[in-house]
Amino acid sequence: MTRVIYQDEIDEAIEAADEALDYLYEAKEALSSAGNWGIVDMLGGGLFTTFLKHSKMNNASEALEDAKRAIHHFKDELEDVDRILDVNLNTGDFLSFADYFFDGLVTDWLMQSRISEAKRQVDYAIREIKDIKAELEAL
Repeated sequence: MTRVIYQDEIDEAIEAADEALDYLYEAKEALSSAGNWGIVDMLGGGLFTTFLKHSKMNNASEALEDAKRAIHHFKDELEDVDRILDVNLNTGDFLSFADYFFDGLVTDWLMQSRISEAKRQVDYAIREIKDIKAELEAL
């Protein structure tokens, strides 16, 4: 492949990284908001607080799904530059965690625990993608 084609593939991977990061930041914000409302709800916030918490949880769920799709797209784009840069995007834990994040939530405490774990997973995915993006930009 020529250098121009390599650069096109690198640029596409960088764009996919930016998209994934955008969704991850959106998910992080939604999870933080849901967590805050969850704490208020645990302290006896009432029906309106519970409604707001569940609304924020729905927003977080949608953002996590968008982030998952964007990460899969980024992984596909990375395959195109694999010949240039030996990268390993390790977001498997994030992707599998996002699959069961909203399954069977029984108690407020469990919900808070899952929100905290999801935020940790999102932060990890952000670091991974930012590191790989920096490597791509250095090429």
